[in-house]
Amino acid sequence: MMNLTQKERMLLEDQKSHEELCIKKYTKYAEEAQDPQLKQLFTYYASVEQEHLNTIQQILGGQVPNMALQQGGQQGQQQGQQNQQSFTQGIPYNENDVALCKDALMTEKYVSSAYNTTIFECTDKNVRQILNHIQKEEQEHGEGLFNYLKSKGAYVPQ
Repeated sequence: MMNLTQKERMLLEDQKSHEELCIKKYTKYAEEAQDPQLKQLFTYYASVEQEHLNTIQQILGGQVPNMALQQGGQQGQQQGQQNQQSFTQGIPYNENDVALCKDALMTEKYVSSAYNTTIFECTDKNVRQILNHIQKEEQEHGEGLFNYLKSKGAYVPQ
């Protein structure tokens, strides 16, 4: 059983609430999106965010989750990358879909940044590695959203 410092517990509670919000957003956005590819992407991200929430809850419960279990998400990660690579180019985008994506991207930027702070404050190396893995997945979600927007001509890097 691992003992968390007060600061670790506070930061992890924040991450827990962030993950809960991400699950709600992605679930709601999957229902609202018009583009079937975007619906699928949001649904996939909601399921990954649920895994993140489960992991954070285990850590808050004093357990260090097994990294091997975290790696089980790699198959899903490959599926997510395939989804990102197969966005249909040239199909006009729906304004609401673009707004949902931009909001989700902004959320992912914030959540990834918050993980950075939490990682630096953790005393347990295994917990830091697990949180780093989660942060990497959050960044991949941001990349997927960016790629979707770019494929629709809704985000043009300067």
